[in-house]
Amino acid sequence: MIKSNPDHHDAEIALKLYELRREDLMRKSRDIILGQFWPKNYDEFMAITDIKHPMNAAFRQVTSYWEMAYGFAKNGVVNPDFLIECNGGEGLLMFAKFKPYIEQFRREVAPTALQNTEWITQNSAVAKKRLELMESRVAKMLQTMKG
Repeated sequence: MIKSNPDHHDAEIALKLYELRREDLMRKSRDIILGQFWPKNYDEFMAITDIKHPMNAAFRQVTSYWEMAYGFAKNGVVNPDFLIECNGGEGLLMFAKFKPYIEQFRREVAPTALQNTEWITQNSAVAKKRLELMESRVAKMLQTMKG
């Protein structure tokens, strides 16, 4: 059941999630996944999922962080729109980068991959709008990288 109205508990969760994002290792992982890793095809996406890939630990940390955060909304712990408003678009940027490859990845490797992240984009009006913005940014960035 989706939590309809945010309250002070939602604010406490949002603040705690913000604190966790500021931790040194998490900052490094976020920089790798959000700033450095720009998969242009499924093979590039798949490469990072290999435990031996140098960016794999960052991939696992960032994806599991956002899956946890969005799982709070999916399970009625926190209001989805409030969560997105307070935590910006990082998780949605990550999803926009990986979205073209998720269905195949689910079929071949991990059937539940990024389900909470996808859920929030389908159940939060704020997340839907931000995902569209992030998809546009990803497309522009990938286009810039080709040229």
